[in-house]
Order: sequence, then C-alpha cells, then structure tokens
Amino acid sequence: MNATTQTPRRFQQGLQRLLQSRVAGVLSYPHGVDRYLEVLNPLWSTTEVRARVEKIEHLTADSVTVTLQPNTNWQGFIPGQFVQLTVSIDGKRHTRCYSPANSLHRTDGRIELTAKAHANGFVSRYLREQLQEGEVVTLSPAGGEFALPEQRPERVLLISGGSGITPVMSMLRTLCDEGYDGEITFLHYANRAEDMIYADELADIATRHNNVTLLRAFGEGESGGELSGLFCSEHLCSSVPDFAQATTFLCGPPPMMAAVEKVWEEEGLSDRLHKEQFTLATPQLDTSDEAGGEVRFARSETLVANNGSNLLEQAEAAGLTPESGCRMGICYSCTCKKTAGKVRDLRTGEISSGDEEDIQLCVSVPVGTVTLDI
Repeated sequence: MNATTQTPRRFQQGLQRLLQSRVAGVLSYPHGVDRYLEVLNPLWSTTEVRARVEKIEHLTADSVTVTLQPNTNWQGFIPGQFVQLTVSIDGKRHTRCYSPANSLHRTDGRIELTAKAHANGFVSRYLREQLQEGEVVTLSPAGGEFALPEQRPERVLLISGGSGITPVMSMLRTLCDEGYDGEITFLHYANRAEDMIYADELADIATRHNNVTLLRAFGEGESGGELSGLFCSEHLCSSVPDFAQATTFLCGPPPMMAAVEKVWEEEGLSDRLHKEQFTLATPQLDTSDEAGGEVRFARSETLVANNGSNLLEQAEAAGLTPESGCRMGICYSCTCKKTAGKVRDLRTGEISSGDEEDIQLCVSVPVGTVTLDI
C-alpha cells in the first residue's frame, strides 16, 4: 500500500472516530449522528453496515440475485457464512438471513445474495418483485460456523439442493479464484433443469477447471442431469466413489439433508460432514393437545388464541413485528423473554419449564397459554 492509498484511508478512519465520539453524540442528541449522515448520503453510518442495490438479476423464474455495494463498515465474510439482510417494507423493517454467493476474492468488494421467492416468503417476494436498483438496505456482520476452513481441505465435496446452493457456490468460486488444485465435486439437486440457479456458470466452471466435476440431479423423468431423482447412497457409490476421503459441505432442504446425514453417520464419517440448514426441519410431533390456550404479548397488550404454529408466525399473524432472522434457529435475532407458560422446542421436542426464560420465537411452539415480553 503506497502513501497515496494510505492518506484517504487515514482521513476516513479519523473522521469515523470523530463521528463516534461522545462530543458528536451530544451535539446530535436526541436523534444521533446517523440520522444527520443519512440525509447527506443513505449509505453513511458510524456503525451500521448499509449497502446500495447495484444490480438485480433473475437467474430462474422464481429466484432473485441481488448485488450489493456495502459501505466501509462491512468487514467481509468467510465463504459459507450468512448475513442478516434488513429491508423496509411499508415502513416496517423486516430481517432475513442469506448466504453470500460471491467469491471471497471478488475485486469490486460487492456482495451477491440469491433467494428463491417462495409463495409464503414475504421478504423474498419483495426482493424479487419490488426491490429496485439504487435502494439502500442494512446488513449484519457475517456469522455462522458453516464456513470454508482457512486450511483448505485436500479433497472437497459440495452437496446442495434448491437455494441451498448459495453458500457452497461461494466456496467453489473462492477455491477456483485461489487456483486450488485439489479435486472438487459439486453435486446439486433440483426438481427441474430450469430450476437450477447458477446452472450456466457451473457448467462453465466445470469446463474451464479440470479438477471440478459437476453432477446435476433432477427429478424423475427430467433430462439434462448426470443423475436422476432424490439423493441416495447409490448416487455416491456410482459417481463419487471416494466420498469418504472428501471434506463435505452440505446445504439444502431438510429431507435431502437428513438423507445425506444418515449415509455419513452409517459410514462413520460424521466428522467430515459440515452442514448449513437453511430452513427449519420440523419434527413430526403430536401437538394436538398443545394448541389450546392463548398467546399473550404483554408489552403490546395483544391477546390471540394459540393456533399451534411457532411463536414468530403467531406474533406476525397478530400484526406484530418482532425482530427476526431466517427461522433457521441459529441466528438468535428473534430471541425474546417468555415470562410465563411452557413452550416446545421444534428442534428437540423438549418442553421448557414454566419459569421466566429467553426463547427463540422461530423454533418455539406454545404448550397451552404463554406470555411473552413483546
């Protein structure tokens, strides 16, 4: 880094310290420094990671790919991690989690997020149907333990399904940019060929890199893939016979992930399988006796009948907007205090005590009447 590059960076760092100082806080009271900064430029903030929407693409009929230019508060990510994206819809802030799909070594510093717009996906539908280039959104720092290790594995197997392709796409792009020469197998499952996100780029990568093998598995009767149907051990034995020697990264729908995990467990390879569950796999529990009673949101003085769904959905159905992430059960942004009553944890099936405690709304179902500090 030369002196020409260092001068503006030092000035920027000095200005940042000044704006974060106690004096600046006093002078900008009661609104805060950021309120004045965003009038000059919506991207400016002393602490928040804000990003401008630079590009919107539709790689498939039901997906949206958004390219973002973050401000200088962005500290980067490790391939595989996720960020919390916050958008304002009708004056209310909504937060969801998405995994950056771009390479760690992207030269323009931009972030690429891709989402499938599901019928009940309130935020994902907004991103696909209403988000405009030039808008400013908010990002959290990157997080999550699902990440490409700093010491790159000698052999890599990437398995994904649906929109679970995004974190492993980041891993693949990063490894290719680094000139990684180990063997990489990319195994992806989709219902149809036209549903496969990044299909053209993956085919191009496999053509240009001799160490990358692309295996596409589409639904029964669908053509264009190297494999057919749902994940099974036969796919591995026939197409990835050395899978036991690979470090494997997995992300996709719960049924597919459960099938993969079972094979790895049976083979005694669980320690070589790294996974990111991007939707909550709800166990088949008998909750018929739990849907009675009420859900009481004490702070907002709202009372609704308990319908048996998770507390995040019940709060949103009641017109409330608690902070929330992606319903993955890992980001903890929807944690709140339960002041009375019992809840069942959807991940484990366990029922909590009736004592006051912090719970995650997205993975908690009320057992009878429950009171929350919302």
